[in-house]
Amino acid sequence: MKLMLKTTVSLGVLCLTAGAAFADCGIEGAGSVRILGNDFEALRLVNTTAEECASDSVTVSANATAEHKNLQVPALSINPAEYTVAEVANNSIVPLLNQDLIRPLDNLVAQYGASLQPNQLIKIDGKTMAVAFMGNAQHLFYRKDILDQAGVAAPTSYEEMLAAAAKIKEAGLMDYPVAASVKPGWDLAAEFVNDYLGTGADFFAPGSAELAIDNEHGLKVLETMRAMTKFMDPDYLTFDANSIKAEYEAGKTAMMVEWGSLAGATIDDEGAAEGVVANTVLAAAPTIGGSAIPAAALWWDGFAIAKNISDEDAAASFQAMVHAISPEMVAANPEVATWLVAGYEPGPAAVGVIATANGGARAYPMQPYMGLLHTALSAELAEFIAGSEDAEQALADVKAAYDTAAKEGGYL
Repeated sequence: MKLMLKTTVSLGVLCLTAGAAFADCGIEGAGSVRILGNDFEALRLVNTTAEECASDSVTVSANATAEHKNLQVPALSINPAEYTVAEVANNSIVPLLNQDLIRPLDNLVAQYGASLQPNQLIKIDGKTMAVAFMGNAQHLFYRKDILDQAGVAAPTSYEEMLAAAAKIKEAGLMDYPVAASVKPGWDLAAEFVNDYLGTGADFFAPGSAELAIDNEHGLKVLETMRAMTKFMDPDYLTFDANSIKAEYEAGKTAMMVEWGSLAGATIDDEGAAEGVVANTVLAAAPTIGGSAIPAAALWWDGFAIAKNISDEDAAASFQAMVHAISPEMVAANPEVATWLVAGYEPGPAAVGVIATANGGARAYPMQPYMGLLHTALSAELAEFIAGSEDAEQALADVKAAYDTAAKEGGYL
């Protein structure tokens, strides 16, 4: 039976009060800690901190890879599991839950989780199945100096972004004033999901897995995505989140919707062209089509513990991860992420995520069939964003691909 998922975590409240501090690792006994997760700065920091728990009796290793979503189910399905820890987010936890590959954490929380906040505990059907440690969202980054030179105000909507881009280009300030991560695959699908969430519409018919994006909202989203490409580098089909960050830091673009988790690395003093950092403003994600909702998905990142491992490895892994996300680590690295950890005081890099959350952005959906839609969008929007297919056909292709997968999965 597939799961309908609800979580109790709230990303709307990102300013947290201090709680109990966590001391050193202090893992008693032996154990093997094997971490699988995505590859970006905040997770690399968490992994490195977890590795401090290595000792004569405890081993710690980490695999940070963009392929983690493809690896996690087969890697945790074997017994014993290849990894003891899966670093997960709203969407990537769902296949692990559906396949019963991660264990409830309530006993481990009671024993070793004194430093954890209640809002970090991701509860599914009353059981803690993951621990969240950071919030994330894509949001607007823009160059105030370039907008000022073009005589335009800071945009708050995609419509205003497009108008600003036209003025910047007309003024000869930049050839490609906009950047977005629309590389066919996961990134392109995420762009659609962000924008569709901003319309306020639902992806599925109420109480059903029936797809509901083939409508005026879906068309508006695609129309906006196509319009943006007119102001992008001609190689936009190769651009993912890391690529547009590089373009922005090089001073080649004035506006981008980018991950908050990359904000700290964007506004630091390393690698940016002159004037970029000093003039960068982080703001809420833009709205779309007259809606007041920021067009971005709210995310949490956290960790889960594999089911098919020994209790000894599970205990060592949980303790290592609690050490890795301790208030001390966060206090020493406040700019790396929007942390959901005791004592975190948001700094300049967290402004955009917090503004997006406070603006009423919606969470990335956790229906078990949302992954099927994301996969369909990944594959079927490529021709549209390349300019070789119209919006109506693209939506029809997405629906056909999704319906096939949903029927095979027993959802339709």
